[in-house]
Amino acid sequence: MKFEQGKTYIRREIHEQFGGQEQGGISTPANHPIILLFTGKQGEEFGYKDGWTDAGTFLYTGEGQQGDMEFLRGNRAIRDHVKNGKELQLFKYVGREIVEYLGQMMLKDYEYRGAPDVNGNMRKVIVFHLIPIASL
Repeated sequence: MKFEQGKTYIRREIHEQFGGQEQGGISTPANHPIILLFTGKQGEEFGYKDGWTDAGTFLYTGEGQQGDMEFLRGNRAIRDHVKNGKELQLFKYVGREIVEYLGQMMLKDYEYRGAPDVNGNMRKVIVFHLIPIASL
């Protein structure tokens, strides 16, 4: 399956082909050189606020709903994707199971920000600065 920018897909069918975790925003299929990133409005209730900047960078919040975020699991996979030879493929929810392909991304930088966790406690979250491969 080759993804086409702007085209919509059913998330379950993506996982049927590539594997990876079927829930959450960061999916790391073991047998394919890709990392699947999912974003959408539903994450905002957990303090995730993703989106484009005026400079064309996509700000993507790391994973972890309680306490300070750390570079474990999906967060480490994003940080180390170039070193590990993995492509970042970004999708946005446009329906319950429907995602739109936004494109292949590359990590430019990351920062820590303050944000509440699921219990309302302030914590450090990792915000990744992603740039579209097409713009390089």
